[in-house]
Amino acid sequence: MIGVIRVFTTENKAVLDHHGKIITELYGLPTVNHCIPDQALGIYDNASEKEAIPKIVELGKKMEREGARILVISCAAEPGIEELRKAVSIPVIGAGSAAALTAFSLGKPVGILGITQDVPEVMKKILGELLVGFKVPEGVENTTDLLKEEGKEKGLKAAKDLLDQGAKVIVFACTGFSTIGLADQLRNELRVPVIDAVEAEGQFAAQLY
Repeated sequence: MIGVIRVFTTENKAVLDHHGKIITELYGLPTVNHCIPDQALGIYDNASEKEAIPKIVELGKKMEREGARILVISCAAEPGIEELRKAVSIPVIGAGSAAALTAFSLGKPVGILGITQDVPEVMKKILGELLVGFKVPEGVENTTDLLKEEGKEKGLKAAKDLLDQGAKVIVFACTGFSTIGLADQLRNELRVPVIDAVEAEGQFAAQLY
């Protein structure tokens, strides 16, 4: 099975399992989904990331012991990925690099939709000069803000702004956009390639499974 690590805390099983469900539906792979404790707002700044890293490492080690063949850190910033790779013997995939590498393969200008103050470093490094814009939906400060009723509407507006900046591909730098199903809406309404980070991490996992 693939172990999906969620970097925010939730007791809502449907929300917790959603990323794994996407991977299972697209690629036919079994998944198990767990979240780190005591971080209801997830990771949204340096302090929250620092707090999360040891939790991610311990959770990944536990999931390996329980039979996971591949681990996925389902967060575009990939917090703790190097630490976790050193702590386990199985492959560890990060959502950010998977999404950025997928976009890079298209060779077109990329606009990134996120919720943090800046583009995750791993995505910057991979995309280089292809990166032409970064946008955070208005009023969104953390993952839970995306779950509000207006989350999709604000995401759509931000994506349109990225196209106005010259983007020909939209890439998600937050897996919370996957949780609200934003990718299909953007594909239908904007008619441009949209790289969903959860779909991308699943594709990379499928190649290794």
